[in-house]
Amino acid sequence: MSGAAQGLAGSLAFHHAAMSVPDIEAAAQWYEDVLGFRVERRFAIPGGTQAMFLEREGLRIELFQVADPRPMPVERLDPREDLKTLGNKHAAFTVADYDGFRADLIARGIEPVLEVGEAFGRGLFIRDGAGNVIEFLER
Repeated sequence: MSGAAQGLAGSLAFHHAAMSVPDIEAAAQWYEDVLGFRVERRFAIPGGTQAMFLEREGLRIELFQVADPRPMPVERLDPREDLKTLGNKHAAFTVADYDGFRADLIARGIEPVLEVGEAFGRGLFIRDGAGNVIEFLER
């Protein structure tokens, strides 16, 4: 196959990353206060699930709150350990000013869980207010 999938018509663009949270209102407030996202749309899913899309500059995060959620396994909190569990790992975003962004997070009381330096640039991982891991990469 070439760079484009054979037999697949049209172009693809990223729409959103999704995560379950114990308190959708608290999570939305965290994403607004810390990362500047705003509520784009709220909706319900049959069975009692609350959901919403948050948006910032064309990026979207979808949040879900379900009744009787199971807690996040402790190994999912560490990006290195989470690699050992099959499934989605984290949402990742690029930042134009890595050092400034990192300093802003720390000033807000958010400590990196893990920092990496690769040939393609630096990155850091944090956890949101519900424990979900998010990565930020130097653009």
